Formats: sequence, structure tokens, C-alpha cells
Amino acid sequence: MKKTLILLSVLILGAALQAQVRVVGDVAVEQMVEKHIELNNKVKTIPGYRVQIGSFSGTSSKANAFALRDKFVEDYPEVQAYIVFDEPNFKVKVGDFRTRLEAYAFLQQIKEFYKGYIAKDNIYPEPPEQLELAPDDEESGDE
Repeated sequence: MKKTLILLSVLILGAALQAQVRVVGDVAVEQMVEKHIELNNKVKTIPGYRVQIGSFSGTSSKANAFALRDKFVEDYPEVQAYIVFDEPNFKVKVGDFRTRLEAYAFLQQIKEFYKGYIAKDNIYPEPPEQLELAPDDEESGDE
């Protein structure tokens, strides 16, 4: 009996070492994953915050929104300003902040001149800075 168990375990172990795993998946799942990757490559926004400095409705709402945006851009040329039409309102939002704290700090800077509040929005993040990992051989001075 012992010899039979030992022989059986050796056969099972030998078969297990030579076994190959083959994953068979649904083609529809693979297509959905590819579509998801493609969509993520097209969308260049991430969740974040902006400061909304105006919301206008009525007959001259569009002109008022553009006037406010132009005034803001004149005062803060380094900060992006956006006009969003959210029927029936034209909203003026400024900045691309990853955190609520960054948005709050900016709101404190402009609150003397612009009334506003922090709004969740999809933002355009700044591209990451390119880091130079290794200096060029010519610049290192080793000769």
C-alpha cells in the first residue's frame, strides 16, 4: 500500500511540474479592456478643483461671463480661466488645482478682488516635469 501511494504521489508530482496553464477568456472582455484603455488615452482630465468666480444668466449673461474672464486673465495671466455653459448659466471658473487646499489658498489670494467659491471639476493637470536622471558625459567634466 505504501509503495502504491509513493508511486501515485511521484506520478502526480511529475505531471504537475510539466503542466502548462492556459487562460481562456471571453473576447468581449478583452475588447472592453482595449476600449477602456483607448478612452483613457483620449481623456486628458483628472478630478480636481477650480474656483468659480461668476455665474450669469439672462440676456447678457454670455457677454458678462466673457468680460469677467477677460478681466481676470488681465489680472492673473498665469492662471487658466474657463467659461462653462451649464444651462441656463454661464459660469466662470479659474485654475486647475489638484487639492482643495491648493484651491483654498488661491481663493484667499484673490478674495479681495473676486468673490468666489471652490467647486469640484475635471481639471487639466500640468505635465510632470522631466527629470534628468543622469548628466551628459560632456557636462560631467570626467576626461
